Amino acid sequence: MALPLRHELKFQITRTQLEVLRHTVGHVLNLDPNAKKNGGSYHIRSLYFDTAFDDALYDKIAGVKDRDKYRIRIYNLSDAVIFMECKTKVGNLISKRSARISRDLAEQLMAADPAGLENTRSGLLRDVYREMRTRLLHPVVLVDYEREAYVHVAEEVRITFDMRVRTGLNSIDLFNPKVPTVPVLDHDETILEVKYNRVLPPYIRDLLSFACPEAVQTAVSKYTLCRKYEGKE
Repeated sequence: MALPLRHELKFQITRTQLEVLRHTVGHVLNLDPNAKKNGGSYHIRSLYFDTAFDDALYDKIAGVKDRDKYRIRIYNLSDAVIFMECKTKVGNLISKRSARISRDLAEQLMAADPAGLENTRSGLLRDVYREMRTRLLHPVVLVDYEREAYVHVAEEVRITFDMRVRTGLNSIDLFNPKVPTVPVLDHDETILEVKYNRVLPPYIRDLLSFACPEAVQTAVSKYTLCRKYEGKE
């Protein structure tokens, strides 16, 4: 089955730009239900995986058009909901596959042990098995941030503000709420992401341009920022 592909635009914005955009977007789009029930935003922690040769990192830096990135993701530092995910880049489009997993399986994957996944019904987990066996996929870095998200039914538009992006340095202790983390962006900058299906509705595009005309589109990656902070170039 073909992956559903979406557009993704990214911007690095200042605190002032965030305040202007938040006010403007909030009048047109709805706050994401997960953000609403958590007081307006929620915490995301992702444990990213890479191969023995850091292919995901270096492919991103080199601008390779087609690539995959694997991670385990939790919310609000809880193990109540755990997802194994693969974000795929195909040219200028993106897609994401996810599978909900147990704490035990998450711990197994954190140990880079894919035993038994060859028999799973999940295509994503079979891919994880293959990557661990053939390319030595393993966990490399924690990425923490607070997300404020807005949604609109037209073209399934999703606008997110990812704030206070931090790295766990060399720790892979996903479930430890006391892992020391450090910020990777200067001056409390925020990463703005705009996702949509085929065409960004003109009134939303105009709204973003009007509210923050100086914002410049970038290929910023939270994963790459955190790996570079650790000294990986």
